[in-house]
Amino acid sequence: MAQNGLSKPLKARLKDGERLYGVFLLSFSPVVAEIVGFAGYDFAVIDMEHGPGDTMAALPVMQALASTQTPAIIRIPDNDPVMVKKAMDLGPQGLIFPMIDGPKAAKRAVSYCRYPPKGIRGVAHSVVRASRYGVNDKYLEEYEDEVLIMCQVESEEAVKKIEEIAMVEGVDCIQMGPTDLSASMGFLNDLGNKRAKEMLQRAEKGVFGLKNGPFLAGFAMPHDPPTELQRRGYHMVSGAVDIGLFRDAAIADLRKHKSDVVETEGGVHQVEVLDEERELEAEKLNG
Repeated sequence: MAQNGLSKPLKARLKDGERLYGVFLLSFSPVVAEIVGFAGYDFAVIDMEHGPGDTMAALPVMQALASTQTPAIIRIPDNDPVMVKKAMDLGPQGLIFPMIDGPKAAKRAVSYCRYPPKGIRGVAHSVVRASRYGVNDKYLEEYEDEVLIMCQVESEEAVKKIEEIAMVEGVDCIQMGPTDLSASMGFLNDLGNKRAKEMLQRAEKGVFGLKNGPFLAGFAMPHDPPTELQRRGYHMVSGAVDIGLFRDAAIADLRKHKSDVVETEGGVHQVEVLDEERELEAEKLNG
């Protein structure tokens, strides 16, 4: 039985050959989470690495996603066993470990997600949300098969060891981090740099070249859209961030209803242009 009432675990869908498209949530808004869930995304990543929220803020977001039958993945802010324990106890269907730079770090990540003797996760399974607060008495039998452990590769050093990382037992998915990868190579302001693209392709080949290797997940970029990632064989693609979606919608709305951007010494000011109806009203008033 899938966790938290979701009909089919994310990991099972991937094993069945589904190609999934998801969204990152940085706002920690349950309302936004419900909207993206009802919109139909295959999964949503609650980003505790770059978003402002902690586990208490993540909980209502996860509850909102569960109400729409949308699998929740948590990206933790740091590869710390205490943070992982708290995140796992919330009951996500996946966990992303940032900045994994080698097989030793990947092994530690897996151990943080496993109960003894396989790992070091603290035991409180009978009272946490992951087991439906103890209602799911089969949680101990199911959780390893249902939680997707994702190691994020986002440096040149990590790419050179990607086969070793990918072969660590318990690593289910390699999550590529193209922006940090480019930055690690000195291309922070040139994310589409040819050398960075070649390094990303080196990582992809390393994962795809492994027999029975892990799934591959990636972030879409302006120079590398979701369709291109899917064409290259990515199993999971994240193509949007809730903050970015709202920002773009807000800017588009302003551009639709405002114009005449005027630059002054004090900065850029947008002067509202009256629509046709208000212009007619103004003309009448001015006689």
